[in-house]
Amino acid sequence: MTERETAIGAAAERLLAATAERRPCAPVRDLLGPVDVDGAYQVQRRLVDVRLAEGAVVSGRKIGLTSPAVQRQLGVDQPDFGVLFADMDVSAHAEVPMSRLLQPKAEAEIAFVLAADLDGDDLSPADVRAAVAFAAPALEIVDSRIAGWDITLTDTVADNASSGLYVLGEARLSLDAFEPRAATMRMYLDDVLVSEGDGAACLGDPLNALLWLARTARAYGEPLRAGQVVLSGALGPMAAVTPGVTVRAEISALGTVSATFSDKEAS
Repeated sequence: MTERETAIGAAAERLLAATAERRPCAPVRDLLGPVDVDGAYQVQRRLVDVRLAEGAVVSGRKIGLTSPAVQRQLGVDQPDFGVLFADMDVSAHAEVPMSRLLQPKAEAEIAFVLAADLDGDDLSPADVRAAVAFAAPALEIVDSRIAGWDITLTDTVADNASSGLYVLGEARLSLDAFEPRAATMRMYLDDVLVSEGDGAACLGDPLNALLWLARTARAYGEPLRAGQVVLSGALGPMAAVTPGVTVRAEISALGTVSATFSDKEAS
């Protein structure tokens, strides 16, 4: 086993232990370095394989770090992606369970549900638009196994793009009826405005983010498939959430999506 392979294995074990023990861990960049993105995706793949072996079902992907504001918050300069599992979807829950979270923050996003695979050799913007069945308003509840959110790009990629849970609102609009780039967003914590932005904040257009993901996922050998949910990236800065708070996002034509967090601390 090479030194790099040993480092990848050690990073995966550190993140798995943090998840199992419900205790944030030190960053993994001391093992991988700050710029080994390919190695970080190999760590992510190991974490995903563990979940699949446990019976988890992939429901889609999430795109992270698409908003310049979020990039500034985390000190990174490019997007990343992670894997969504069906049990991350808490849309039907009366309350978001804090017991499943360590350091949660909320982001308002546009979710796309795909009607067709995106696995072609030379995917175009037209291919991506045609593959979308509908858009929906979404809250992504990001989380980090890294203590204090002390992350570089390598850390967050390895940690499944700082994934947590997600909530989809009720609206379903085709792209004939809704233009993602033109969307405006306001997000509130208990009626206090904490974040606002628009579709242009997401790589210039959430569909640009979807195209980036489709090409990147295919390059890593796991193309996007029909029926999957894609969280396309934050439309504005994320905000930390605490037990008992209600998060509500208003996304122009898509309407409102909200979630109330349980008043029980993670245990």
